[in-house]
Amino acid sequence: MQRRYFIRNTSLAGLSVLLLNTEACHFLAADQPPLSTDLEEATLDQLQQKMQNGQLTARALTDAYLKRIADIDRGGPQLRSVIELNPDAQAIADALDAERKSGKVRGPLHGIPVLIKDNIDTADKMQTTAGALAMEGNIAAQDAFLVTRLREAGAVILGKTNLSEWANFRSTRSSSGWSSRGGQTKNPYVIDRSPCGSSSGSAVAVAANLCAVAVGTETDGSIACPASVNGIVGIKPTLGLVSRSGIIPISKTQDTAGPFGRSVRDAALLLNVLAATDKNDSATLESAGKSTVDYTSFLDAKALQGKRIGIEKSFLKHHEGVDQLLANALEVLKKQGATIVEVEYRDALQEGGDAEFDVLKYEFKDGLNRYLAGARAPVKNLQEIIEFNRKNEARAMPFFKQEILESSEALGDLTSKPYLEALEKSNVATRKVLNTLMEKLELDAFCGPSTGASWCIDPVNGDHWPGYGAYSPAAVAGFPSVTVPMGLVQELPVGLTFFGKAWDDGGMIGLAYAYEQAARHRVAPKFIGTVK
Repeated sequence: MQRRYFIRNTSLAGLSVLLLNTEACHFLAADQPPLSTDLEEATLDQLQQKMQNGQLTARALTDAYLKRIADIDRGGPQLRSVIELNPDAQAIADALDAERKSGKVRGPLHGIPVLIKDNIDTADKMQTTAGALAMEGNIAAQDAFLVTRLREAGAVILGKTNLSEWANFRSTRSSSGWSSRGGQTKNPYVIDRSPCGSSSGSAVAVAANLCAVAVGTETDGSIACPASVNGIVGIKPTLGLVSRSGIIPISKTQDTAGPFGRSVRDAALLLNVLAATDKNDSATLESAGKSTVDYTSFLDAKALQGKRIGIEKSFLKHHEGVDQLLANALEVLKKQGATIVEVEYRDALQEGGDAEFDVLKYEFKDGLNRYLAGARAPVKNLQEIIEFNRKNEARAMPFFKQEILESSEALGDLTSKPYLEALEKSNVATRKVLNTLMEKLELDAFCGPSTGASWCIDPVNGDHWPGYGAYSPAAVAGFPSVTVPMGLVQELPVGLTFFGKAWDDGGMIGLAYAYEQAARHRVAPKFIGTVK
C-alpha cells in the first residue's frame, strides 16, 4: 500500500528530483556474498528439470535457500526480508521428494520453496502479524485460501516475509519495509536504498535469490513498486482473481494478493496456482467465465504486434535517467509492432486521491475488526491495537506514529454517506475514466514507469516518493497490472508497468512477456553499499 495520492506533498509538480538524488546518503559498502551457481537466477522450469533428472531434490533446494537466507538475509548485508522461517519446511520437502520418487508430481511448483508475506494466514507453527508487535502470538486456525492452493500444488512454504507494518497503513511518514517485529528490510541492489513496500520482503527475497518465487499483496502499489525497485516481475491481478480469505485486510475494494518472480513466466506459473474461486470471498465469484486456467498460454514474444498502448504525457519528462529508460522502452515497444499513443488521465484522476484515502480508512477499520474477531491474536479490534502501541511506544513506534490507525478508528461504518460518496469519487470514477479513454482511443493497455529510482532509507522522516508512477490507477480501479524490469539508473532498478481492463490479466502478461523477451533487463543484484 502506498501513500502518494493522499499525502499532500505528492502533488503533481516538482517531486521527482528530490527523491532521485543518488548522492544523498552514504552507508558503509557491503561485501558481495558468494552466489551459488546452481541457484542464482534459476527459473522454475530449470529447477523442475534438475529435480526430474535427479540432480536436485526439494530437500536440497530447501536447505540451500535456508543457508542463503542465513548468509545474506540474517548475516552479511542483513537484508531482513524474511521475518520468520517455517520449522516444518524440511519435513515438507522430504514428503514431496517421496511423492516424486513414487511417480507423483503435482505440477510446476512441486518441491519449490515459496516465501509469503506476513499478512497471509498459515495454519502451522508460524505467526501472522502484518509485522506488528501488537499481533505477536497470532497463530491462524486455518490456512488462507491461497496457502491451501500452494500446498495442494506441492509448494514448500519456506517462511514469511517482512513488510511495511500494517501494509504501510499506519503512518503518513513510515519507512517502507520497516516493521516493529521485523526491522528494516533493505534493497539488495544498493543496501542503503528503500525496498519500497509494502510487500518489501517478498520482492527482496526473489531479487536476492532467497527463493524463486514469492507472494505479496497490494492495495495501491504494494506489488508494483517493490517489483520495480528490486528489479523483478510483479503481477497485480484483477480484483477478484485471487482470494483474500485469510489475509489481514486494508480494503475490500482494492486488496489482492499476487506473485513475484524473476521472469514473467515464473510469475505466471505462480498465478496459475493462486487464481481460483473461493466461496468465502465473494469477489472471486466475478471471475467465473473470465479467468484463465493457464496464464502461460499468453506468453507470446509477438504479443505487442498491432497493439495500441497509451502513455500518460506527464510520465515522459521527470528525471533524465528514468526518462531515458522510458524512451528506450517505448522504442522497444514500437520495434515489436506496438503503436504508442500519448494520453492524459492524471488530471482527471486527481480528485480521486483524497477520496481513495477515505475509502481505505473506512474499509480498513471494518475489515480489520472482522478479521480480528475470528483470529487468535492478543488484540481483538483496531482500538486495542492503538492502545497497545501507546503502551509500548518505545518498541512499537520508535520512529513514526500511528495517525492513520487513529483516524481510521474515528470513522463510522460502511453504510455512512461520506464513505459511499468517497467510493463513487474514487473507485467508480477511476474505472469510468480509464474505460472511456481506452474505448475512445481503441487502446489495448496503458504503460509507464512504475515509479522512479529508489530513495535512501530514512526512518526518521519516512519515505520520499518520486511523485509519479503508472500503477496506481489500476489499483484503484481494480484492474490488472504487470511490472517488469526496464533498466538501471546508477545501479538502481526501475520497472515498466502495463495495465489494462478488468479480467485482461492474460493480455497484460503477454505484453509484459513480449517486452521482457525483447529488452531482457533483469540483472542480479550486486549488494552495493551505497551509490557514490
